Amino acid sequence: RAVESQGEGQCAPVESLWRRYSEFELLRNYLSVTYPHIVVPPLPEKRADFVWHKLSADNMDPDFVERRRIGLENFLLRVASHPVLCQDKIFYSFLTQEGGWKEMVNETGFQLKADSRLKALNATFRVKNPDKRFTELKHYSDELQSVISHLLRVRARVADRLYGVYKVHGNYGRVFSEWSAIEKEMGDGLQSAGHHMDVYAASIDDILEEEEHYADQLKEYLFYAEALRAVCRKHELMQYDLEMAAQDLTSKKQQCEELATGTVRTFSLKGMTSKLFGQETPEQREAKIKVLEEQIQEGEEQLKSKNLEGRDFVKSAWADIERFKEQKNHDLKEALISYAVMQISMCKKGIQVWTNAKECFSKM
Repeated sequence: RAVESQGEGQCAPVESLWRRYSEFELLRNYLSVTYPHIVVPPLPEKRADFVWHKLSADNMDPDFVERRRIGLENFLLRVASHPVLCQDKIFYSFLTQEGGWKEMVNETGFQLKADSRLKALNATFRVKNPDKRFTELKHYSDELQSVISHLLRVRARVADRLYGVYKVHGNYGRVFSEWSAIEKEMGDGLQSAGHHMDVYAASIDDILEEEEHYADQLKEYLFYAEALRAVCRKHELMQYDLEMAAQDLTSKKQQCEELATGTVRTFSLKGMTSKLFGQETPEQREAKIKVLEEQIQEGEEQLKSKNLEGRDFVKSAWADIERFKEQKNHDLKEALISYAVMQISMCKKGIQVWTNAKECFSKM
């Protein structure tokens, strides 16, 4: 919904819009290609992962759908709070236009700018002078993903044990209630203790909902790791293109020098052909030198442009990575503290339940 008054000549935005998950994917793909230097916020998982076995892994489960809806809303808030992404016209259209939004995205031709996986893989293995900072960042993102994956698996096991403990308290409640039926003097105390146990057992649903919210906060940074790697891959591609352009320019300069001096320093098929079938005429050589000089001039301009583009990319990317790191430190610190507070609160509830039960038993 709009939070600012509309200017003159502007149409009032619609009150609400329906968007499918695939449209969110299209928006994110567009942003990733259009702003390769930015750590684009990730989408929540389309299908449940790292789920402990008591919960449904069905992607149509109402609880999962609601959590995914919250995750998609968080994605929009992340983009809207980003100093660059929030100003994108396509993002604004996504939020305000009922129809024709997909056509607008496709008209940008962003798919043509997308780099293929094969090209990215080739650059990873063939780049000769990788930037140490981006190499370290790539390793960090791999380790971050590994650590969070392990943390999520441990959390799932803890949640499973927690569920078991609470359900056992439900059994306590049932046994105490049944026992109270056959006792006269002890009956009221046992009935009250059983009630406390039942209330404690019933609170597990709210606690597990909090648990899943915590897991979703961790999963966001699990997926952010891939967004970090995407920026690193783009830098590798740019570095690879720069190195290939420099290599091509060096090769052309060497050819020009060989033609001008008439000496061949390296073995080539052309050199062998010249020896077998005779040398080129001075006019042919002059024409080739002229073409090569033009290509060298173009190559130098291209190399200069790529160097400038690379420096701009590194400057912009590193500024955004620093912004991301600050955000990550704040968010993960907050999530871990919240989880610790939740665990402390659960333990206090357990102590209170058994304190109440003790008082019930004392009055018998």
